[in-house]
Amino acid sequence: MNKHIEIKVCTGTGGIAAGGLEVLERFQTCIEQAGLKAKTLTGCLTHRVGCRGLCARDVLVDVIIDDQKFTYQYIKPDMVERIVEEHIINGNPVSEWLVTEDYLSFYNKQQKVVLAMCGEIDPEDIESYISHQGYRAIEKVIKGMSPEEVIDEIKRSGLRGRGGAGFPTGLKWEMARNAPGDEKYIICNADEGDPGAFMDRAVIEGNPHAVIEGMLIGGYAIGAKRGYVYIRAEYPLAVERLKKAIEQARHKGYLGERIFGTDFGFDIKIKLGAGAFVCGEETALIASIEGKRGMPRAKPPFPVQKGLFGKPTVINNVETLANIPSIIIKGADWFASFGTEKSKGTKIFALTGKVKNTGLIEVPLGITLREIIYEIGGGIEGDRRLKAVQTGGPSGGCIPASMIDIPVDYESLARAGSIMGSGGMIILDETDCMVNVAKYFLQFTQSESCGKCVPCRIGTKRLLEILERITSGRGKEEDLKKLEKLSNDIKASSLCGLGQTAPNPVLSTLQYFRDEYEAHIFEKRCPAGVCRDLLTYTILEEFCKGCGMCLKVCPSGAIIGEKKKPHKIIPEVCIKCGACFEVCKFKAIKRG
Repeated sequence: MNKHIEIKVCTGTGGIAAGGLEVLERFQTCIEQAGLKAKTLTGCLTHRVGCRGLCARDVLVDVIIDDQKFTYQYIKPDMVERIVEEHIINGNPVSEWLVTEDYLSFYNKQQKVVLAMCGEIDPEDIESYISHQGYRAIEKVIKGMSPEEVIDEIKRSGLRGRGGAGFPTGLKWEMARNAPGDEKYIICNADEGDPGAFMDRAVIEGNPHAVIEGMLIGGYAIGAKRGYVYIRAEYPLAVERLKKAIEQARHKGYLGERIFGTDFGFDIKIKLGAGAFVCGEETALIASIEGKRGMPRAKPPFPVQKGLFGKPTVINNVETLANIPSIIIKGADWFASFGTEKSKGTKIFALTGKVKNTGLIEVPLGITLREIIYEIGGGIEGDRRLKAVQTGGPSGGCIPASMIDIPVDYESLARAGSIMGSGGMIILDETDCMVNVAKYFLQFTQSESCGKCVPCRIGTKRLLEILERITSGRGKEEDLKKLEKLSNDIKASSLCGLGQTAPNPVLSTLQYFRDEYEAHIFEKRCPAGVCRDLLTYTILEEFCKGCGMCLKVCPSGAIIGEKKKPHKIIPEVCIKCGACFEVCKFKAIKRG
């Protein structure tokens, strides 16, 4: 008796990096070979899918037999033949390779809306998307709803921009709809540049058609006939799959003229960005599409009034647009049932840092940081102590461990001195120096400043110089006041959002971790043992066994001593690299 068999292999960026394409090819080869001797394999479907979420377990593989699903983790090509032989042919799952209970706990508190089809459909096959109600939302809209009704539905859903600012999406569409002008544009901002963020990339890699359909609906609502996807060239897989999706949508008649036989026509062009962080700011993005240098301009006028080529323009990010089809199909009330009173729906986060389960998550707004870190994330790596959570990327702030019971929504994060941002969430533990963290983000924003306005161009440079002075042991008492005043001045006077939010990591770490700044300045000590210039290494004679390991790895020849006798470190020769500290098995080296 033939069985329905389906095999899904993760080929998002993380999956491919772990060998997903080789695993997929191996499955196809083994299935073809086994099919000659097993009738049950007739019609077996093996295909790629996008990011499954728990990137730390890649390559993830689903084996579905008659609607019974088994998920395998850490799969390599040489493991495939056994899975095919024992599980698919003989019906005995390879239990030691299946996911464990902590894998399931990663998903228990998630609510997938945008990511619902990522990991389920083949992102390079439009028929796979169509089989999951794909392009039914745009059909419903253009055949049975007026633009005003569409906008009202989005307004009632409470959807806010997922790119960071959280502006109501329906209101933005309404403003563009009402703006005078026959020619209008809608732009998808896929210029994701935050360190540690990969939300937009994963959505486009896993379900590009949802973004296209969201743009179609937005174009119909505001009266636009053309859209642009502004995506960074550093995302080659996302770009490739987006191009394929657009071509397939054109071939099916979902893009172009007279869509679904109506008078509505809409098409999409891709514009590759060169990776400038400032081009995530909407006016700088518009300038880049127009062929100019990506630099922001003063507002008003806002893009909904005067945007691309001087025409009314709506700019939404990837996640915002990918929400639209589900809202149209399932209704505004359904979407608004998730989240809080002012922050409706779900939010995707890239969960990274010192957490056991790193990956992509989608949670209802209002969930607490504690639930994300300890229930979804599985706790702190190495069971160390949580120190802080950094949200919002370079524009965000650091929330201390004492506040991890706050709900994750726009208002609560803002009150805590951070922002939602596009969805970066970095977990920091006791081995992280908060002064160094602030310096890291200032290095990023300072180098990414376009230089157009003095507060950002010069102010971030001065902030960085002060932080570098403090972490090198040359900090002064007056530096604390300088950091605060300069940060507030930059926030108040910078031209665009990059400069206005650049001081957030400094201000939040000063607010919650002032003791670490003071230890650096007054005690010339880094409590976390991170800032090299403030470290000293000493060998404790009572613990040293004279094994010689530290002597072997020391790159500067700073360690002396005879075998089986206590060694010594010559301070003036030591370059404070920490190699000796890492290799000592007897905890005989003190770092302080």
